[in-house]
Amino acid sequence: MSLTDKAIARIRELILTGELRPGSRLPPEQQLAAELGLGRNLMREAVKALVVANVLEVRRGTGTYVTSLEPELLLEGVGVAVELLQGHTLLELTEVRRLFEPVATGLAAERISADQLDAVRGHLEAMRGARDDVELLNEHDAAFHRAVLAATGNRTLSTLLDGVSSRTLRARVWRGLVDDNAAGRTLAEHEAIYAALAARDGALAHAAALLHVATTETWLRAHLEAETAEPDEI
Repeated sequence: MSLTDKAIARIRELILTGELRPGSRLPPEQQLAAELGLGRNLMREAVKALVVANVLEVRRGTGTYVTSLEPELLLEGVGVAVELLQGHTLLELTEVRRLFEPVATGLAAERISADQLDAVRGHLEAMRGARDDVELLNEHDAAFHRAVLAATGNRTLSTLLDGVSSRTLRARVWRGLVDDNAAGRTLAEHEAIYAALAARDGALAHAAALLHVATTETWLRAHLEAETAEPDEI
């Protein structure tokens, strides 16, 4: 562990023990460095790293504060990392979706409110109207699933799955489905998810979401294998 890592761990410990609570202001840099037995430069580097991680925030003129530590902040980096995944690592990503998204969708069916269901239906209708526009399809597809996840009432689960659902990967899949004239089938899968949510049927919603994610995984696996095979055919 580097000295900077140790400094980061010391500040995190203050947060974990409750000495520094969400929204609280850190002591002045010199004072905190002295209290933790760290050099000011080392302290500064640790603070910078924790700011990047959304654990701390610097407010000009007032000091450095602990953030709200909400899931949306702390797990924000998941989506950034996912966008960089390539090749067959993407299949691992769809496996993660297959493990968690059906469960989340089943939970949403049991908890969804009338207003939340209206929001899901609105995105579904927008998807139907944009079936020939890949960019709009992708946008409303993401919004559809985000609305479903929000209905679980579990922000940690919602944030994790939203991060796993790479916008770039969604766009790639939709382009492929449109090119393969398979977009209609995938839209039908979204309609099945909506119908299960409207029926407040958790088991049916779980099954519909599982079928949908499995379809995406099957398509992606086939296209990745085709891309891998192409260089050998030249």
